[in-house]
Amino acid sequence: MPDRAQGTAVAARPRRSAPSTTATVYVALAALLVVGSVLVALDGGVLLDQGGVLTILTRSTALGLVAIGQTLVVVTGSLDLSVAYLVGLCSLVAAETMAGSGTAVLPGVLLALAVAAVVGLVNGLVVTGLRVNAFIATLGVALVLRGYLEQGYTGPAGSVPRSFQHLGYARVGPVPVAALLVLLVAAGAWWYLRRTRGGYHMYAVGGDVDVARLSGVRTGRTIVTAHVLCSLAAGLAGVFLAARLGSGAPYVGTDAGYDLESIAAVVLGGTALAGGRGGIAGTVGGVLLLATLDTVFDDLAVDPFFKDVVRGVVLVAAVALYARRGSSRRSA
Repeated sequence: MPDRAQGTAVAARPRRSAPSTTATVYVALAALLVVGSVLVALDGGVLLDQGGVLTILTRSTALGLVAIGQTLVVVTGSLDLSVAYLVGLCSLVAAETMAGSGTAVLPGVLLALAVAAVVGLVNGLVVTGLRVNAFIATLGVALVLRGYLEQGYTGPAGSVPRSFQHLGYARVGPVPVAALLVLLVAAGAWWYLRRTRGGYHMYAVGGDVDVARLSGVRTGRTIVTAHVLCSLAAGLAGVFLAARLGSGAPYVGTDAGYDLESIAAVVLGGTALAGGRGGIAGTVGGVLLLATLDTVFDDLAVDPFFKDVVRGVVLVAAVALYARRGSSRRSA
């Protein structure tokens, strides 16, 4: 049986169509930077000065963490709509545990991540054990979290020590420390997906869950693992936002729309919602694309309604382009 599982892991290596979609999102990002710089310059500003780069990287941090985790579940053919409320919950758990004490930083971070892991475990078990569609399962968990937040909090709560706020504001040169954290998490997730048996199994489950099961892959455990890792990434985002805000905020995740925003970043990065194709590098590009778009719109003082229209058009155009490219490859 071990030989059979190892053979499955090798056979389930991700398909090599990802680089083309990854290249596409970075080409689009480069084009947006050029066009955005010109538009902002015509309006009398500068997009890519030190302040502009800092703004883009800061916008990318929390969304990037959530989107990296979302990529793992989408690759398996699942998704997670509970991440936005989980971000708020974890920010509160961290801030209330720390209560302004420097000695409680580690317990606060660990407890927040433990809560996130439990929520991810519940999501995974509902999807695999009760065989509930991931959309409904994670939406149900999101509603439970929302009910708890609405019942228990009316606004920000807890506080983090000043030393911990360095995570939200400290920089290494022009690069925020938190952005380096995102790169570290992205590198770890990339390595897991592309270089480990567990990652190969995620692609196999997303490609065809029945074939993966017949090949010896423990599909249930793979999906549960993806959900736990996704929730841990959302928990990290909550901890970062607690450091950024100085306290926990129940609706910091939902106000930023991290549930749908993370899925949009994953899709823009070329990961197929059906599962089995995509990766972390494309997701990072998708996050930077959305953050840059928001920064350009803010510099130009664009109406929020128009911003949403443009973002929607960009998302639909990207999905249509990837779908057309996939159809061309199959026909070839």
